[in-house]
Formats: sequence, C-alpha cells, structure tokens
Amino acid sequence: MEQDSAILEGAISIQAAMQAGNRPIHELVLAHDKRDHDALMLERAARRAGIRVRREDTDAITAVVSGSSHGGMIAHVGARTFIPIDQLTLGAPRGQAPFVAMLDGIEDPFNFGQATRALYAAGCHGLVVRRRNWMSAAGTVARASAGASELMPTALMDGPEEAARYFRGLKLAVLATGDEKNARALYDADLTVPLFLLIGGERRGISRATLELVDGILRIPYARDFKHSLGAAGATGVLAFEVMRQRGPQAVH
Repeated sequence: MEQDSAILEGAISIQAAMQAGNRPIHELVLAHDKRDHDALMLERAARRAGIRVRREDTDAITAVVSGSSHGGMIAHVGARTFIPIDQLTLGAPRGQAPFVAMLDGIEDPFNFGQATRALYAAGCHGLVVRRRNWMSAAGTVARASAGASELMPTALMDGPEEAARYFRGLKLAVLATGDEKNARALYDADLTVPLFLLIGGERRGISRATLELVDGILRIPYARDFKHSLGAAGATGVLAFEVMRQRGPQAVH
C-alpha cells in the first residue's frame, strides 16, 4: 500500500473514522457472510457517503490486516488530517478551562492507542503528537483506542519543548510527569486551571531540557513501595481521570 494509506479494522474504528471525517475513506470491504446489524448499518452509511463498498472472502480480509479482531469489516483509508495548533484549545466548551495533552515517547502503537482512549474518555479537549508517520500503525492505534484516535482533535508539533513554550505563551499551566525530587503528588496539584499536560513514555520519560520549561512535575503516589512506574497507558488513565474528577461532572460532554 502507499505510504499515505492504511487499513482500519472493525466496526468501531471504521464508524469513528466516518464520524470524525479526518481522513478520506476509499473503500469499505465486508466479508460475504457479514450481514448482521452493525455490518448492514455500516454498509448503508458508506453508500450514503459515496464510499465504495465491496464484499470479499474472510480469508482475503484476514490476509491484509495486522490484527484478528476485524470481525469481517475493514476500510482502506487515506492519510489522517490534523488541525492547526492554534485551534487546539478551541475545543473546550465555553466556561471550561482548556485541557490539552501531549503523548511523547510512547513507541508501542497499542499503548499509544490505549493512552489516547483514556484522554478522550476523560474529556481531554485536544492532543499534541510529534511530526511522525503513524500511518503504518493506524489500524492498531484506532483499534486500541476504540476509535478515539480518529475522534480526538489532534495537532502536530516538532517536539515537547516547542509545545511547552507554545502553551505557556497561551497562559496554560504546563505540567509534566516524572519522578524527580521536586515532583508533587498528583492529588495535591490544582488541575482545574487551563492545562497542558505532558506525558512521557516509560522508557525515556521526559528530557531534562523539557522539564526545565514546565511549571511543575507530577508523580502518581503508590499505596506500597514499588520501584517500577506504571506503564504509559495506565499512568495516562490515572492522570486524565484525576483532571476530570477535579473539574467535576461538567467536564464530561
């Protein structure tokens, strides 16, 4: 396949891509015997949108995907489009403080998808990612995120240092995760303010140069002595839902 194309697997991922409209959908492929409610609804929606629909043997579908959870439904799609960085904070409804996050250094596409899923579910208004090609793993990311990667307003930046400077200029509090001596316990921080949250991967974390630009560093307290930090997806879930908890039910929309 071409570099700017990918395959989305399963009804949830495909429905999210159609709903979001952030990438062209070239073709919907359904297994010959796939005629349940979800498949027929997806087929009708695709035809209404002018998307080509084709029936194929299940074995032929399985041969071109990376996972085994396609359920007899895949879509050939084009490149994901991203919004300009200056529009990212506009996703916050009126009266709500913006909550923007950046996932940096998460190399595993499944973990990246899981982390994005947690942020989206917790009401994060926008996501920043590095300028890199996720297309080769778009199917895995979409599947792991339950479609959240397609729905989440997302912008590109060169790296976390650029992002930290940019959002500080917009008067957002810039907080990062880490286990430095000066880190505050997550539950002692005020997360109701306009917020840019920088979350690093478990391998290399966040660089010293980036940490010098942030307003504070957060750590997740543990109930027992445990030297190994949470994985990136688990930590993101804890962080994101603490933001939601502090902001109250109105943060869910």
